[in-house]
Amino acid sequence: MKIQYSPEAINDLHRVVEFVESENPYAARRIAVDLQEGMAKLAHFPQIGLPVLKAPDPESIRDLYISNYTVRYLLNQDTIYILRVWHTKESEKDQ
Repeated sequence: MKIQYSPEAINDLHRVVEFVESENPYAARRIAVDLQEGMAKLAHFPQIGLPVLKAPDPESIRDLYISNYTVRYLLNQDTIYILRVWHTKESEKDQ
């Protein structure tokens, strides 16, 4: 399966890494690698995330938890669309 990122997800990834980088550049690099590796697993295990029960189609919209981060994605026929990425301390309603 292919993985594609929404513009919002790309902005989220930059925001998350930049926020941590100002305090701890090593931790920021580690977070970036952990998120990339976790999302790459979706290509082989697309249903690894949990269904978002409040979504219109819970089986298609799923959350993958990577450390303290949530990756929301849309599972399609042959493509996984990364929709948003946020830290667990952030409010989901803002995503």
